[in-house]
Amino acid sequence: MFKIKWIALGLFGTLALQHTNAQQRKYVNEFMNLGVGGRGMAMSGAQVASVNDVNAAFWNPAGLNCIQTDFQVGAMHSEYFSSIAKFDHIGAAFPLRNRKGVLGISLIRFAIDDIPYTINLIQPDGSVDYSKVKPISSADYAGLISYARPLSIKRWIDRDDVSVSVGGNFKIIHRAVGSMANAWGAGIDLGAQARYGKWRLGANFRDITTTHTLWSFSFTDKEKQEFAKTGNEIVSRSTEVNTPRFVLGGGHEIPIRLRDSNRKAYLLAELNLDITTDGRRYGNLINLNPLSIDPRLGMEFGYNQRFFIRGGLGNFQRVLDDADTSNSKKRTMFQPTLGLGVKIKQFAIDYAFSSLNVQNSPLYSHFISLKLDINRKGSAFGIANSELDNGADKNSR
Repeated sequence: MFKIKWIALGLFGTLALQHTNAQQRKYVNEFMNLGVGGRGMAMSGAQVASVNDVNAAFWNPAGLNCIQTDFQVGAMHSEYFSSIAKFDHIGAAFPLRNRKGVLGISLIRFAIDDIPYTINLIQPDGSVDYSKVKPISSADYAGLISYARPLSIKRWIDRDDVSVSVGGNFKIIHRAVGSMANAWGAGIDLGAQARYGKWRLGANFRDITTTHTLWSFSFTDKEKQEFAKTGNEIVSRSTEVNTPRFVLGGGHEIPIRLRDSNRKAYLLAELNLDITTDGRRYGNLINLNPLSIDPRLGMEFGYNQRFFIRGGLGNFQRVLDDADTSNSKKRTMFQPTLGLGVKIKQFAIDYAFSSLNVQNSPLYSHFISLKLDINRKGSAFGIANSELDNGADKNSR
């Protein structure tokens, strides 16, 4: 574990110390693309068209408009790479007065904690002093303020099975590596979502204005000496640029007839295309420089709006075949995901499981999220949800 965390620090340090001047890079602020909520993670992130709860602030802010309670709060804890890295998310959303829109706020933290910082391990006389090893963290933070509202379209204003909504995020990003480096950035996301009968359509435009993350560095004399010995350039400031990222998707819900008419079930399938604009990305199935396209497929079976089984396929990659010594053959890899969900009255818990590199040496990741609906006594939302508790309201997922 000591060795793995030290390697992780080296990777973070290498990225942070590279000198740029508003330089465009791939994978900038990539922690903002990991995903939140057990439902979304179980469906491999295929959410842009169907997400309709507090987690929509991340997947598609327009989906916040589907919230049917006075106040909704959600939280998720997940662990990556056999618990080396931890990801935490908490969010809240509530409709504004007269249903003029929905306001949301979210906080995200992704970090590797307790990294042994060994720069002072070896003393000037060559002796080893483990008391000089100090734990540090490499942590990324994000705060999102979100707003969503419905759009009134005259042609469909009298139809209950047709709706269109739009939304947006203002996000602030903070990143830190020990006391050596920290960064601040800000950006804007815009989203739209439509429902037509059993069909769902969605689009999310992330970093639509291009997000700049400004890094500043502060090194001790000892750190400067060590970095100089290893050929690292000592910098004081740098800038990373997030180019826009587009997620387009569609889904279809199929009702399933059961013998008991009081109990209902459905099967939802959704396909998303995650489109980056920062150039060709190694391994992506579709590369159209400067665009790279990553497909995601998710499915959900719901029973009586209380029990859910989910699955998905994502992270498709074309990589060299390890069995081919000529390094000329490639094969397709993918990341499967599975999950379960339970909803009891106003409380929901969702679990998801995935495995990176499942075809070779798998690294397992687990995701657990909670969601709570809160209604004021006597409110329209509270009465409606109480009446639908034994039914199958499709907008309450």
